[in-house]
Amino acid sequence: MTTETTRGKRILLAAPRGYCAGVDRAVDAVEQALAHYGAPIYVRKEIVHNKYVVEALSRRGAIFVEETDEVPEGARVVFSAHGVSPAVHEQAAARGLDTIDATCPLVTKVHKQAVRFARDDYDIILVGHTGHEEVEGTQGEAPEHIQVVNGPHEVDQVQVRDPERVVWISQTTLSVDETMETVRLLRERFPALSDPPGEDICYATQNRQAAVKVIAPQVDLMIVVGSGNSSNSVRLKEVALDAGAGASHRVDFASEIDPAWLEGVRTVGVTSGASVPEILVREVIERLAEHGFEDVEEVRTATERITFSLPKNLRADLRGAAGEQGHDRRQPVADHTC
Repeated sequence: MTTETTRGKRILLAAPRGYCAGVDRAVDAVEQALAHYGAPIYVRKEIVHNKYVVEALSRRGAIFVEETDEVPEGARVVFSAHGVSPAVHEQAAARGLDTIDATCPLVTKVHKQAVRFARDDYDIILVGHTGHEEVEGTQGEAPEHIQVVNGPHEVDQVQVRDPERVVWISQTTLSVDETMETVRLLRERFPALSDPPGEDICYATQNRQAAVKVIAPQVDLMIVVGSGNSSNSVRLKEVALDAGAGASHRVDFASEIDPAWLEGVRTVGVTSGASVPEILVREVIERLAEHGFEDVEEVRTATERITFSLPKNLRADLRGAAGEQGHDRRQPVADHTC
């Protein structure tokens, strides 16, 4: 019920938000594998960087491990959406593991760029965060050619063999603005710096940041739903502050919202990272409603229709099983590519 103290309190809900096509594909791959092959299904690293998703899949029989040597020989393992290096594929083959590669196709695109530029003997500058799984996987494609630059502050440390043969590529989940500033500084040092063929920062990362930039100047507080190890979620919090939000906080769950954050606040922005299921956003909205924020306005800046098909070997097994049943009942698989 609206009262004098709650009148005017509102939520601006960003759209797009939440799951991107690569995350949806990876989570669906684990779910379909569990349904088709049965538990356990091993997953190297977190399938996506979200606590809720990992815990939910664990309850269904997924076993998350750090490295392939933790997977019993001959077992089935899913590689996460962030991608793995060729060395990991080799280790899995040596252990006789049945692999399902759920690497996001947009990450795979960056891997292929790295291989191509290394073959042409370029020095490759990978703009990204050292230690992030995606960066480790990409760097593993050509470790002798790739050096990681974490941001503008590291540009001065870059050393190359030939300033005329230098190219940059990037992690797919970075801040667009910070990445472009890093590239600008790199180009000051290396005027012949080549660009990758097409965008490396993925469409979903860019769209979510763009939506936040529209909302941020209008809000006293931005709440970003997403896990602390989710690069794109952390970037959304930073983007909100840079774009003018009065304050910005990241939460995994609605229960983490501190009522003190809401004191004196009239407008709250809400968004979520690309690995966040919508149920967590809905719980945040419900929690805010308890504090008088009952007016919800969705602010849409783009519409996403991209989907990715499941990994090829999993898709084939699912279709084979449907064929054996003697009819055309198909698994609910998104069989489209962008």
